[in-house]
Amino acid sequence: MQDIRRTAGGRTLRFVTLGFVLFFMAGCAVGPDYVRPQAPQMQEWLDQGGAGVNDGPAELADWWKRLNDPVLDRLVELAGERNPSLHVAALRILEARARLGIATGNQFPQLQQLKGNVSETGLSQHNPNTTPAIDRYYATASVALDAAWELDFWGRFRRAVESGAWSVDAATAGYDDLLVTLTAEVARVYVTLRTLEERLGIARENVAVQERSSQIARALHEGGDVTELDVTQAGALLAGTQASIPRLEAQLRQAKNGLSALLGMLPGEADRLLGGPGGIPQVPSDVAVGVPAELLRRRPDIRAAEAQMAAQCALIGVAKADLYPRFTLFGNIGLSASNAALTYAGQPGGSSLGDLWSSESLQYSGGMGFGWDILNYGRITNNVRVQDARFQQLVEQYKNTVLTAARETEDALSAFSRSREEVAFLEQGVASAKRSVEISMIQYREGLADFQRVLDTQRSKVQAQDQLTATQGSVLINLIATYKALGGGWEARSGKDFLPQEILREMSGRTDWGALLDPPVSDATGGGSWE
Repeated sequence: MQDIRRTAGGRTLRFVTLGFVLFFMAGCAVGPDYVRPQAPQMQEWLDQGGAGVNDGPAELADWWKRLNDPVLDRLVELAGERNPSLHVAALRILEARARLGIATGNQFPQLQQLKGNVSETGLSQHNPNTTPAIDRYYATASVALDAAWELDFWGRFRRAVESGAWSVDAATAGYDDLLVTLTAEVARVYVTLRTLEERLGIARENVAVQERSSQIARALHEGGDVTELDVTQAGALLAGTQASIPRLEAQLRQAKNGLSALLGMLPGEADRLLGGPGGIPQVPSDVAVGVPAELLRRRPDIRAAEAQMAAQCALIGVAKADLYPRFTLFGNIGLSASNAALTYAGQPGGSSLGDLWSSESLQYSGGMGFGWDILNYGRITNNVRVQDARFQQLVEQYKNTVLTAARETEDALSAFSRSREEVAFLEQGVASAKRSVEISMIQYREGLADFQRVLDTQRSKVQAQDQLTATQGSVLINLIATYKALGGGWEARSGKDFLPQEILREMSGRTDWGALLDPPVSDATGGGSWE
């Protein structure tokens, strides 16, 4: 009996040894290795010589702080902490990291199962297998460890890990892209509402001026110096200016409500953060935009597109591995005992359940197997083609993302430079319009000009002031669009938790997340590598 065990053990050892040899021979992985495709790229910005724009090193990490507005700084900080859409993007990172853990675990023995059972058996007396040498009633107990390991001979599991790692990077870049967009949108809405506040102030000032003009016209009419036409024209101009106030107030309310939504608040809750009406933030004297080549590593949407592409490239290898045989090591080792009374050579014998832990109760088996889907009717080959077609789609999407990034940056730079030039002309126009109003009023009082001249100059002044204020706001909005197009703002999350502490505590109390809830370590290009 012992010789038989030694012989079986030797065979099993040979099987295991052969399996490990195959395992260590599995140094290659089928499928293409990822190589970044060539994408069209500009050598320099077309508008880098525009008003206030230069190609120096871009200051993008905390670009909103260059506007020197503490209220805006606080709003951006709160948006990064409270915005629900940003929380969803952070949770996608955790999901991708957990999926990577699953893919990593598949590289090791896929079946490692400890099992045991205790059973009671009663045999029928009329069962033809029942003999006087076998007890009709007995119990059996066993405990065993089953293991099976599909060797990663063709790199199927390694390619899956590679794809999972790239998917984590894609999710991280997606978070960064949303953070860039959120920061720019908070700044845009803030500038919009400050611009509306200033336009409201200008409208109210002009209402006061036009009310005085209307009073003058009425007094002159009552004195018989002018006709009623001057009074009605003054009233029409005044009413038109007054009518602009409710429209601007509605737009201001909508802007504040939009800001509240970005901060994860109900309408009206963000009002207290704004304080009273404030001026439009000042535009920096110069803006450094760097060189176009930096877009490929700075813009999170480009990094996300590349990570998605690389993840899909690895899935081609996963699909190709199904064309080849799978090799598996398997084994079982355990203990088994029964209290059935048996008769050997005419002598009573048997064991008891208490013998379960004795060396005589040891039993094991092991070996190696393979499986090969040889008749798959083209299913595997066509799946490889499907994965390759998806990869090529992502390649083209990556190129399109690069092109879109270049266009968005050029558009924003051009709009910023031209709007700054426009402001300079509008400032001259407002100064002239104010002087025209003063002269026309003097001439009207002295009878040297009719009231229509006064009305025309006041109307021109209202339009010029409103246009100037709106354009000043547009300059900042175009600057914000430039910073967004350059991919500025994602660095704000460096070293911070992706999720608020209350969400982290809730998730930790519900599920053991281990170290996955820790913030990632980021490199200079924004790629996330988890500890």
